Amino acid sequence: MARRRPGAPTLEEVAAHAGVGRGTVSRVINNAAGVKESTRQAVQRAVEELGYVPNLAARSLAGQRADAVALVLTEPDWRQFAEPFFSEIVRSLGDALADTGMQLMLTLIRSETERQRFLEYARGGRVDGVLLMSVHADDRLPDMLAQARLPTVLLGRRSGDEYVSYVDADNVGGARDAVSHLVKQGRTAIATITGPLDMYVAQCRLRGYQDALAQAGLKTSRSRVAESDFSEESGRRAMVELLTRHPEIDAVLAASDTTAAGALSALRATGRRVPEDVAVVGFDDFPLAQRTEPRLTTVRQPLEEMGRAMVRLLMEEMEDQSEAWRHVILRTKLVVRESS
Repeated sequence: MARRRPGAPTLEEVAAHAGVGRGTVSRVINNAAGVKESTRQAVQRAVEELGYVPNLAARSLAGQRADAVALVLTEPDWRQFAEPFFSEIVRSLGDALADTGMQLMLTLIRSETERQRFLEYARGGRVDGVLLMSVHADDRLPDMLAQARLPTVLLGRRSGDEYVSYVDADNVGGARDAVSHLVKQGRTAIATITGPLDMYVAQCRLRGYQDALAQAGLKTSRSRVAESDFSEESGRRAMVELLTRHPEIDAVLAASDTTAAGALSALRATGRRVPEDVAVVGFDDFPLAQRTEPRLTTVRQPLEEMGRAMVRLLMEEMEDQSEAWRHVILRTKLVVRESS
């Protein structure tokens, strides 16, 4: 049975704060009829001021559990949802939830207003837990959900100091392995196309790139780093930018397979042969990686395992809202194909 986190306000405390009885608070929370509007507003103010969240175990015993999990994407540019990573993760989460009886509800958040609206929706007991994707470094939503004591698991992290429960891949190690592979192939002028650098995942992949170059005794240069938004078009633009600065580039690590596909397009347009002139490595190992020409060497993220781990951690949080946060980092694997 779920336990409240230390310091969580009780139903009795809400009742005392609002100056009403415990039963009245229960009726307001459950949207029951027969409560005066002024009383309802007083209770709702008390709930908000104290940060009260109904006990999920008690709700379940009363048959009032929502049996729903919200998958929330906090991404201002909805074009990102057309990228393979999104569909692969949604599929793996759906598979992991299939035997739990829980419904997966997709929620898109682009603004502070939508963020506040979702928080009130979730606090109202309409979902039993939250899975968060595409969280940028300055996003407050994980903190807001934690303060509301709503079971929450992130895909990835906002920083190395993340405290909210999360599942992540070893992005530093994966990028390090990719660049070490390029070095072993005799490449010395290695560039990288990063993801958005306000996301910790992109920072980690950049760090792995830099670590591998340092270990090989190769110089690092900011001018050999170009930023993308993980899309194919941004990968194409970034590759053109890198070739303009450094025509001698003989290898590139792209922050995603989609970005790498854009880089391949730019290399073809400028007459560079892959891998003879420039080797290319992606990140993710989507089906796309086997459809590019040539087929793409890439760092495989265990997306199915990540989805299962997110659901497992969320279920644990829903059953035991103790003080402990849960953190899982899964291994990546370099898959070598013709592009390197």
